[in-house]
Amino acid sequence: MSGRDVDAALAEMVWVLGPRDTRDWQVQAGLLEWTCWQTAAHVAHDLLAYAGQVAAGPAAAYLPFDLTVATDADPRDVLQVVTACARLLSGAIVTSPDVRGWHYGPTDTAGFAAMGVAEILLHTHDITEGLRVPWRPPRPLCTAVLSRLFPDAPDGDPVQVLLWCTGRADLGDRPRRSSWIFNAAIR
Repeated sequence: MSGRDVDAALAEMVWVLGPRDTRDWQVQAGLLEWTCWQTAAHVAHDLLAYAGQVAAGPAAAYLPFDLTVATDADPRDVLQVVTACARLLSGAIVTSPDVRGWHYGPTDTAGFAAMGVAEILLHTHDITEGLRVPWRPPRPLCTAVLSRLFPDAPDGDPVQVLLWCTGRADLGDRPRRSSWIFNAAIR
């Protein structure tokens, strides 16, 4: 996966959530304990963290910095913060294609791109659930995320499988997962 995939996921998020930025984002985001607003701020946080890992290439830990979104920021502002952080990740991937950063082991830029795409798609799903907006993540991006982060994922519709892999849905006779991790590190 690449920075182009991060850009595509961001475009999808902004397309579906941008027109809904005047709604009440203090409602619960899907099955999460967070509100829609908190979930969007979390996406920005993770994208910036991934961008930092790619830019600095630390070998053994996350960089000791954090993102704080002003609590009085409205949903439009939070989406702009997400946009900025996604573009920072995409840019870091493009300018540092051979860097290895750390995410529970050495992780290449494709792994960070996949995690960024997953964060955007999955949490956009959570937010649309909270706002009661019918939306499904794009199949091609879900397929790519599954291939990179969940190599042991079962066969099936890639959207449903990704939602199952991350504890958001049942999958046939398989019960909903209660825990999971991104398998991003190079093995």
